[in-house]
Amino acid sequence: MKLNDCRLLADENLHSRVVESLRAMEMDVQSVREEGWSGKPDGELLQLAVEDKRVVVTHDSDFGALAIRRRQAVYGILYLRPGHMQPAKTIALAQSVLRQAIDVTPPFIVVAHCAGEDVTIRVRELARESEGTQ
Repeated sequence: MKLNDCRLLADENLHSRVVESLRAMEMDVQSVREEGWSGKPDGELLQLAVEDKRVVVTHDSDFGALAIRRRQAVYGILYLRPGHMQPAKTIALAQSVLRQAIDVTPPFIVVAHCAGEDVTIRVRELARESEGTQ
């Protein structure tokens, strides 16, 4: 499957303009803020995303730690770095990643890092036995 075909769950740390821009790209985006889930533990958000087969889009490295170190079930994570960027830069990064139509197989983590004009993307597929999405 392609990353840009996945349904998304926007973490509360994503600016509302980022969420709007993803929707303008015709992405199916559910927002933690809009759902009233702000403040929910990351583990609960991951579980909600697994149940709905959504990729968590976040600036928060804790999601990756839960998936890798604690082996919590995940469907997918799109980790946009660094997290202190202006919304316009985050939008450009997210659009750049999604326009590449990256092949992914759940469970996975995609890390997109922006340094100046350079964008680095890494894809890590996680062990299927820990994912809970079969």
